[in-house]
Amino acid sequence: MTKITQKIKYAGLLAVLFLFATTFGLNHIEMAYANKAEGSPGQVSPKSYGLKTNNIVCGDVLCDKSQTNKPIHVEENSIVIQGQEIFYLEAGKENKEIILLLHGFPTSSHMYRNLIPALADEFHLVAPDYVGYGRSSMPTVDEFEYTFENQAKIIEEFTEKIGLEKYNLYVMDYGAPIGFRIASENPEKVSSFIVQNGNAYDEGLQEFWDDIKVWWYEKTPGNEEKLHHLVTLEATKWQYTHGTRNPDTIDPSNWETDQSGLDRPGNASIQLTMLYNYKTNVPLYPQWQQYFQEYQPPMLITWGGNDYIFPEIGAHQYERDLNNVEKYILSTGHFALEEDLDFISQKISEFLN
Repeated sequence: MTKITQKIKYAGLLAVLFLFATTFGLNHIEMAYANKAEGSPGQVSPKSYGLKTNNIVCGDVLCDKSQTNKPIHVEENSIVIQGQEIFYLEAGKENKEIILLLHGFPTSSHMYRNLIPALADEFHLVAPDYVGYGRSSMPTVDEFEYTFENQAKIIEEFTEKIGLEKYNLYVMDYGAPIGFRIASENPEKVSSFIVQNGNAYDEGLQEFWDDIKVWWYEKTPGNEEKLHHLVTLEATKWQYTHGTRNPDTIDPSNWETDQSGLDRPGNASIQLTMLYNYKTNVPLYPQWQQYFQEYQPPMLITWGGNDYIFPEIGAHQYERDLNNVEKYILSTGHFALEEDLDFISQKISEFLN
């Protein structure tokens, strides 16, 4: 009996050690968390999402184990358009609905690093970097005309060269005027819109834009100098954390990655040039609104309601011109994907399916 008792105790000890090791190991794998809204987007419960790695990217693989044990392969490609190398991420099934993801300022395709694997099982996703952003070419302001018109033309040609004939447009921040320029000129190419804090109405340019508007109409060195802070690390971090529910949980790789791009010699001039050129979008608002009224593209709006740059009022204006709008105002800031990835990806899946 003594030997049997010892064996039982020994087996029990092994089971406890195995359970402890398993739990200990899992607890020491850092997980990247996305907050999924249940009911109201302001009520969140954490859900584990993939292995947390540097920028969530492992070479050409996005490490997502939320669905299977197989990592999702994301192609890192580039193509030359009008003499400029355009970098882009691409993933998902090519026979599925296409989502073209257009980023904002001061970021790049990096802002979609988590959304891509979240949707890659259902859709074909493509996220390019504009000229002067991310890993695309960065000619100086003397070598390239940094305008929204030029950026839109390059992205349009980019879609043609990689064979995107018809797609859904996800637009955010700068991506909105670029995307709306493309869509209004090529309405047959765009099936629907997913809009995240991207503006197309005068009402959407509030207090944040006051000093910028002064500079637009009085282009003096003094007025420009007031805006130099927008390319500093402090401002970049603020864009990601202001208005969020839990600023301490926002992934620092966001502002670290973006700021490394802004700190390249000559890039601050590029960003100021693009910011000044943003004024050319405003006169096109009526044209885009006419396009909405005439073609009635379905639109999903997932908007960070606490955004100071593009405040909530801009989200509501689309319903003036569109009949088929599904709208969610989220209790977060400018980069809504950082806190509400699961909610947004779920709504995109439901919207497009």
